[in-house]
Amino acid sequence: MKQNPTVKEKSLHPEAEALAAQEKKRDEAAAASEPMDERIVTALHAASDKKALDMVVLDLRGIATFTDYFLIASGTNARQVQAIADEIVERLKKQGTRAQRVEGHQTAEWVLVDYGDFIAHVFDSKARQFYDLERLWRDAARMAIPEEIVTGVEGSLRREES
Repeated sequence: MKQNPTVKEKSLHPEAEALAAQEKKRDEAAAASEPMDERIVTALHAASDKKALDMVVLDLRGIATFTDYFLIASGTNARQVQAIADEIVERLKKQGTRAQRVEGHQTAEWVLVDYGDFIAHVFDSKARQFYDLERLWRDAARMAIPEEIVTGVEGSLRREES
């Protein structure tokens, strides 16, 4: 696990801070360019099809031991948050991957779907701002989300038009 230097250490060794920043950029570039686990891509497609907003995948492999990735997404209301989480669970179940645990589904403020090596977090917008996982895990590299998910080419409305 990486240690966070104190302010005093940073002032005494400014070159160490610059090296740490370079290392973080290199780690983020490597994480962004490597292929994403197919199950995470499936979960992203499922969330996208239910119109999830602001999807992010964080690579926690270098900084956490309890999981490798976070998938974070938002819904605009409780029903949409539940629908996004349900779609992720159903799609992955069809592919043979069952969730180890689902929490928060009843209140739908923050639904956590735990798959062991990755965790899907589906928030309503207020809860996402309040808990701000991206800030809490700011040392994690952001994974590049496949372009077809970002642009919605694979979205359910597009498929129906074909």
